[in-house]
Amino acid sequence: MGDPRNVAHAKKVTQEKHHKGDGAHSHQPGKRPQKLREKQPAADESSAVKTAAPAAKPEQKPDAAKLEKSLGVLAKLKELEFHSRANIEKLAELSLTIEDELKQKAFVESVGDVYSAQEAFHSKIAALIEAYQAECDRLKPAG
Repeated sequence: MGDPRNVAHAKKVTQEKHHKGDGAHSHQPGKRPQKLREKQPAADESSAVKTAAPAAKPEQKPDAAKLEKSLGVLAKLKELEFHSRANIEKLAELSLTIEDELKQKAFVESVGDVYSAQEAFHSKIAALIEAYQAECDRLKPAG
């Protein structure tokens, strides 16, 4: 797999291109097209707001954009949480294999340490998701 910095940079460039409206898509199939479908109704809603009350548009558009980006962040946090849970399950299986089947006692403590670190991460990401979900709910328009 590539250097995480290169991946992050490519992702940022893709997001900037998408934000400018040139229709560029991410290299992750299934991720960006869904966001585009979510964005289109929001654009339709903002155009309806524009015709109804031009003065309200500047206030609602930044909130809508902020909400959209926040929902994207929330989705990525949930993806991290999903992978964290899968890692915990895999580590538990590996721990049993190392300890019971292979009888490699020297590695049991090391695997246990990694398992504990992953559980701590999982707890923290779950709490962050809960708090971030509340922020996303707060950003949603009342109506």
